[in-house]
Amino acid sequence: MVQLTLPKNSKISKGKVWESETGTRIKTFKIYRYDPEGGGQPTWDTYKIDLDDCGPMVLDALFKIKNEIDPTLSFRRSCREGVCGSCAMNIGGRNTLACTKGIDEVAGAAITISPLPHLPVVRDLVPDLSNFYAQYASIEPWLHTTTAEPEKEWHQTPEDRDRLDGFYECILCASCSTSCPSYWWNGDRYLGPAVLLQAYRWLVDSRDEATSERLDMLEDPFKLYRCHTIMNCANVCPKGLNPAKAIADTKKMMVERA
Repeated sequence: MVQLTLPKNSKISKGKVWESETGTRIKTFKIYRYDPEGGGQPTWDTYKIDLDDCGPMVLDALFKIKNEIDPTLSFRRSCREGVCGSCAMNIGGRNTLACTKGIDEVAGAAITISPLPHLPVVRDLVPDLSNFYAQYASIEPWLHTTTAEPEKEWHQTPEDRDRLDGFYECILCASCSTSCPSYWWNGDRYLGPAVLLQAYRWLVDSRDEATSERLDMLEDPFKLYRCHTIMNCANVCPKGLNPAKAIADTKKMMVERA
């Protein structure tokens, strides 16, 4: 079950209902609000906006709310093209990117928007990704080689380059990891699908010369082996990637070298 990590001793209550705009296509948005500096309880605030005066994406609706209705609303955003991963959040009960999720793709009279689940919330729709980024740094996501650096570039055959497809496209939005029950339960030790997919990307890179060391780092009861192939990660990935396959192939590499 997807749950928010609430502040200690808190309970989400009904928040402010903003007056409806006039128009023929009014859409209701229920948005999680939390201000740690205010000292109050988290709330669900309700906004009603005219879709005829709003862009087609959920992120457009958030911009409209912040720019025209409630400037205190906080959320992350940057590229608006599904490239940076900044605007990952839970929309209608599903982790995705607000910039690529169409308003008309979410069923129901109201659209519920909350931060990525099972992470501490900094404010409103902004989760604390400190642990997620620390785990990413732990796999040392850069080329490890003792070969002398070439004058121009590192060469790969087309076949070796093709092996990176389906892995390098990850934008580290954390949608998959925060959809994974194993990560909810063991997020302090299990690296999670996003980081493990990134780890596999370096394991299969023909230019990298630290395969054994990378596998040694992952050889741990929790870092790798908490995956139970629930497949939530593949179901929610906004780039259509399959972290579960990367994890399975990493386990296979472990067996083959034993």
